Amino acid sequence: MGKRMLSAVGVIPARYGSSRLPGKALEVIAGRPLIQLVHESAATARCLERVVVATDDQRIVDAVTRFGGSAVLTSPAHRSGSDRIAEAAAGIDCAIVVNIQGDEPLIHGETIDAVVSALVGEPSLAVATVATPLIGAHEADDPNIVKVVRDLQGNALYFSRARIPYTRDAARGNGSFMKHIGLYAYRKEFLLRFTRWPQTELERREKLEQLRILEHGVSIRVLETPYDSIGVDTPEDLERVRMLLAENKSC
Repeated sequence: MGKRMLSAVGVIPARYGSSRLPGKALEVIAGRPLIQLVHESAATARCLERVVVATDDQRIVDAVTRFGGSAVLTSPAHRSGSDRIAEAAAGIDCAIVVNIQGDEPLIHGETIDAVVSALVGEPSLAVATVATPLIGAHEADDPNIVKVVRDLQGNALYFSRARIPYTRDAARGNGSFMKHIGLYAYRKEFLLRFTRWPQTELERREKLEQLRILEHGVSIRVLETPYDSIGVDTPEDLERVRMLLAENKSC
């Protein structure tokens, strides 16, 4: 009897190089490397039958092996995390692939379960992601925080680094914005197809690869979650996560 196809697999892309924080996957937080914290958070999702780290560096493979995780070495030439997880997923017999950002140690298992459930419950859906309410003009205007607007069915109309939607009538106030969290669930066959498409104009302008999907007319379901997630991109982010985990441990 052959092996059973896995339902959903989580893949964590972890590139060693980083312009702002090189080697961040191996930075120690609460006594463990960052990549281990991400792996442990992903493993709390009930829907994932396997969690794999996809990396371009043997040092990260070795670190994952030391804590008992699974890792695969991928090409250093990939332009994005999606390309990296596609290479890893190509060798895994599964139906759904979840892209779990390698620099977000506080991701919730419930959030991962939600994006997978969206695909399981709607066979025609190819991609699902999440967003959380963002309140505050300074964050709405921060180009490092990606905003998203949805249609009435909960699908993405557009993602942008700019403030969207623009409120023309000042009497209505600024309202609230949706902050996109970079967690995606893909049907495996769509992931492999999407990552072979060439970059599109909007994607190049905004530096947001999910716009390639929208430009090809494919719907992205955007689920709302109360949970925020902190990406570790700078030394300041690193210290913020260290403090948060230290506070939780002391409670």
